Amino acid sequence: MLLTNIEGIPGRKIIEHFGLVSGSTVRAKNAFKDIGASFKNIVGGELKSYTALMDESRSQAVERMEQQAQQLGANAIINVRFSTSNIAQGAAELYVYGTAVRIE
Repeated sequence: MLLTNIEGIPGRKIIEHFGLVSGSTVRAKNAFKDIGASFKNIVGGELKSYTALMDESRSQAVERMEQQAQQLGANAIINVRFSTSNIAQGAAELYVYGTAVRIE
């Protein structure tokens, strides 16, 4: 499955358009990670446990979007975008969406 954040794939022709596909996941923070993050907020620096959590979330959301596109018969997704939002205190949704197409 080819993914791109532009409107097409250079050198490839779109032969079928399937429409919007998406994937999402909602993740909650871990209380132990929050304690470590609190200390890091005081001294500064990357919150590596949260970075890893977001990486896992992006991967899972993309995988779900790709599965939806494959079920439609697509072999590429164009105009891919990511969005995040707070769902509840300590929980956030990571959402990814794009346009499923078949290319030559």
